[in-house]
Amino acid sequence: MSQIKAWKLISLFCLVSLLMGCESKEEQLKQTIQQSIEKAEVELNQLGTALDNGSLRNATLLKQYAKVLTEQQPQLSEIARVISLDATREGAIYSGLKQRLADVKATSLIPPYEDTLHQLDLIRDAAKPSLFQDALTDPINMLADMSNGALARVGAISEAAEGESVGNQLVGNPNYGQWQTNSSGTSFWVWYGMYRMLGDVFDRVEYGRWSRNRKYSYYNDYGRYRYSSPKQIKAQQTVETRTRQSYQRQGKQFTSPYATKRSGASGLSRSSYTPPRTRSSYASSSSYSKSSGSLRNSSSRTSRGISRGK
Repeated sequence: MSQIKAWKLISLFCLVSLLMGCESKEEQLKQTIQQSIEKAEVELNQLGTALDNGSLRNATLLKQYAKVLTEQQPQLSEIARVISLDATREGAIYSGLKQRLADVKATSLIPPYEDTLHQLDLIRDAAKPSLFQDALTDPINMLADMSNGALARVGAISEAAEGESVGNQLVGNPNYGQWQTNSSGTSFWVWYGMYRMLGDVFDRVEYGRWSRNRKYSYYNDYGRYRYSSPKQIKAQQTVETRTRQSYQRQGKQFTSPYATKRSGASGLSRSSYTPPRTRSSYASSSSYSKSSGSLRNSSSRTSRGISRGK
């Protein structure tokens, strides 16, 4: 009888120890999440300060491009002004990061915690000045393509070398618009709010054709996971799956817009060429705190000048 009681006590002790161990790990994860949130807030604010004081070269370049385009083509002045907002805290890219951080904070205590840590790592990575400068090459190059050759592209091959005037670097980027599907199952790109005027300048973009003929853009080829929320990525996957199935029913070939990286990138920071951490990497890591800064170090990039030329 005493042996049975001893066995029960040992079993109870093991169970309590196990529960305490699980609770301890959970608390550690929560503390790590809170610390990462605080760091993300600081780093995002530091990025905002850099935008405020004009210390980001590509942000300054974006404003200069907008000024030149306005002087050259006054009818595009409002579009140039709106796109140049990306050089400020009010821009779509910076605002998108702030909103994502707010969303993560609101759900930070809801499992799975590894996913939360993953999203915080991506946000902190995207807030690095070197990566943010690379992200600014898309609005810069959109203005360049609208300048009729007066302004040079940055961080990409020239418009002439790519073969055509594209001007669609922001298409597919959920910070500026979204894919909407009509009653026939065809998806078209629709610009958000103040960016709607871009629809008056560029032709309507149908998803299947864009997917097949898409040209290089920083967001679609390098920055998608760092500058998109999980919800936005899921929406992209839904549109891709729906279009693929529609094409298959029609006996047409479909090419994913993300199947391969488009050629054209040049002079990007080393951070952009470093793949973002995947969620699976957290499961295999025994200590997140030891690896959370693995993508924090990189060199900053330089940009070409305003005028086109060698």
